[in-house]
Amino acid sequence: MSRKITAIRKYRPEIRREPTIQMPQVVEDIAQHTGLNEGEIRFVVYELRDTILTAHRQGRAVKIEGLGTFTPTVRMDGNLDILFRPDAGMLRQLNNATKFHAKIMNKSNIGKSAAELIAKWNTEFPDDPVEG
Repeated sequence: MSRKITAIRKYRPEIRREPTIQMPQVVEDIAQHTGLNEGEIRFVVYELRDTILTAHRQGRAVKIEGLGTFTPTVRMDGNLDILFRPDAGMLRQLNNATKFHAKIMNKSNIGKSAAELIAKWNTEFPDDPVEG
């Protein structure tokens, strides 16, 4: 018998990920759109990182308008982590369907419930149904 998560992972809508853009490309892109040189951009990125770390070490979140909020948190095992909540305007821009060009796999399953995905699994794999 299969687990629920197996069925959901197979059928859930998912963005096909392209290769991650690395720092050199980010720096180059910003340099092309601003009057800043690559060294200045790298300096600002590292200063931003250090400012966020300093604030987090004091238990403070950092809100950067247009980007989002970085909040320190602690995991159950005691390790510290950073939560990122994107700016609402940034999410609105991301959700503008006319500007989103990545491929969404299993797009036909958008809006379906977990129960519907499990039913689909059970239909396609009758010899390996989801337990429970």
